[in-house]
Amino acid sequence: MIAKRMGRKSIVAATGAGQHGVATAAACAKLALDCTVFMGTADMEKQSSKVLLMKLLGAQVKAVDGCFKEASSEAIRNWVGNLEKSYYLTGTVVGPHPCPIMVREFQSIIGKETRKQAMEKWGGKPDVLLACVGSGSNALGLFHEFINDEDVRLIGVEAAGFGLDSGKHAATLAKGEVGVYHGAMSYLLQDEEGQILGTHSVGVGLEYPGVGPEISFLRDTGRAEFYTATDQEAVQAYQRLCRLEGIFPALEASHALAFLEKLCPTLPNGAKVVVNCSGGGDKDVDTVVNYRYNQ
Repeated sequence: MIAKRMGRKSIVAATGAGQHGVATAAACAKLALDCTVFMGTADMEKQSSKVLLMKLLGAQVKAVDGCFKEASSEAIRNWVGNLEKSYYLTGTVVGPHPCPIMVREFQSIIGKETRKQAMEKWGGKPDVLLACVGSGSNALGLFHEFINDEDVRLIGVEAAGFGLDSGKHAATLAKGEVGVYHGAMSYLLQDEEGQILGTHSVGVGLEYPGVGPEISFLRDTGRAEFYTATDQEAVQAYQRLCRLEGIFPALEASHALAFLEKLCPTLPNGAKVVVNCSGGGDKDVDTVVNYRYNQ
């Protein structure tokens, strides 16, 4: 709608797990806008159903060698090369200002709805909010409404991949340092020379080597707590929610669900915990089956 008001005819986006790509393609179809979605080849292979959906919605899906960070770089590059006609529709709280603030504001409906439902169900606020953290958009969307409620714990869970010491993870806040990437200063996974490191997670939407600047601020001020969950823990949590609740959670959100195993024994009886199930896991069935088969 902003692009339409600005007179832009072409929408550019990047996607990892494919959910933002499908949403963007659907909106463009509705508003008769051209849509180009950049996606890493590794992600396209894992999320082939999302690629098909984007194409059915009329989007042009362009493959970029690599994962989400490479797709993001290419989308920004494409946008900057055609500023007069194109609009960069970011889906996460990273990138140049005002992109992180815009996405946080749009995503904050999650926290507002959480407060409303908590009041209806419990007659008060939740005690703990829990969300996975890749670049941070779903976590910030949940947290933002409650940042001034200091009696509400905010907990983010990053992807530990094969383990924090394996070199194959996406735990930026646990292992990263401050740097500048995609036009913003935040925590990054980088080497001694400032070169961006590769990432790994069974949840492809978490494979980003940085987090949003506001997430970094919450970490530095101590307002939010951040922990990690491995691939194995996330897959086990995925299966657990399927069996116990009949819900297929996205593997990204499964990292937050996995942390419940460690969190809940430390909480008093009756503690009210909200986990942000930030996506559906039907897209991840093949990944889970292959993971179990290869173990």
